[in-house]
Amino acid sequence: MSYSEAQPVRLSSEPAQLQALEPVLEKVRASVGDVPTLLTIAEDIGRTAPKPGEGNTAKLWELLASVTAVDVAAGRVLEPHLDALAILAQAGVQAGADGEHEGTWGVFAAEGPGMKLEAKRTADGSYVLNGSKPWCSLAAQLDGAVITAHAEDGSRSAFAVNLKDAGVSCETPVWTSRGLKEIPSGTVHFDQVAAQPVTQGSWYFKRPGFAWGGMGVAACWFGGAIAVARDYATALSKAAANGREPDQVALAHLGEIDRIISSTTSYLAQTAERIDAGELEGSDEGSPSAWSEALRVRGTVAAAVERVQTLVTQNLGPGPLAFDEAYGKRMADLSLYIRQHHAMRDDAQLGALALKGDRGW
Repeated sequence: MSYSEAQPVRLSSEPAQLQALEPVLEKVRASVGDVPTLLTIAEDIGRTAPKPGEGNTAKLWELLASVTAVDVAAGRVLEPHLDALAILAQAGVQAGADGEHEGTWGVFAAEGPGMKLEAKRTADGSYVLNGSKPWCSLAAQLDGAVITAHAEDGSRSAFAVNLKDAGVSCETPVWTSRGLKEIPSGTVHFDQVAAQPVTQGSWYFKRPGFAWGGMGVAACWFGGAIAVARDYATALSKAAANGREPDQVALAHLGEIDRIISSTTSYLAQTAERIDAGELEGSDEGSPSAWSEALRVRGTVAAAVERVQTLVTQNLGPGPLAFDEAYGKRMADLSLYIRQHHAMRDDAQLGALALKGDRGW
């Protein structure tokens, strides 16, 4: 197994249309582990990538899944950059003479115990940020970020920030994980850092794209699962070529993997169509249907990822985990990435919405 394959992930596009992705995926394949180059690739992709809700959501998710299928960490680099650009576009925030947001961007919205990032309005009407923000991936290498901070009116509002500002300092995290080791997430401190409001109040959480962005992350997870499934199919084919035909258990597990991927692909494609048709434009505070659908998508994909990983590791055993760098990295990266899903707590949130009648059954 290796990073030699740069095969796109198909949701709804025709195979001929997906061929346009292959040169980009080849660049990703050649840059595994090279974060500065992956950031440059992300910036290039961002200039032409579709934005969710604008008629090509399935193509956006195909892009995210395809990049992650080549390398999970590369998908982890690309997704927040595209999400930040989408947030700024949805808010109508402009920057630069040509209206484009140059450089590479992240989205930092996590909260942590004992940490608080506050936004205060100055006498001239501008804003500055003070405090700390946890879980800021690649902050020292990014140019800008969309960051949530506690405003004076009590809301958590979003701001666009230049991460090269002299008041920004990034901790070097002690990252002991084998997974996503080239993308550590640490705490960033802000001292009188100028910030541009994305919009006022809690718009960040109420906007249509909040739920859509959560589904985009799930598309990345799904790309990782497809890569693991491809690893498994390749391993069975190679074993058969060497005279070791797969037994009934191996074939049954491949069959289950095929069912999982096929059904999840259809669900993602259908959801992308609903977004583009204007059926999923609310959030949990506005129209709950969008956020409940995001919870369904994320939960469904997370379960698919974990089941595929379990089936493949049970069949392939310890060998590739111990000796195959590409496979071991993919498994470790994906296992950490998927923990952005909150498992039963997200299901509890979905259950509460379903109990209120936000369900289709």
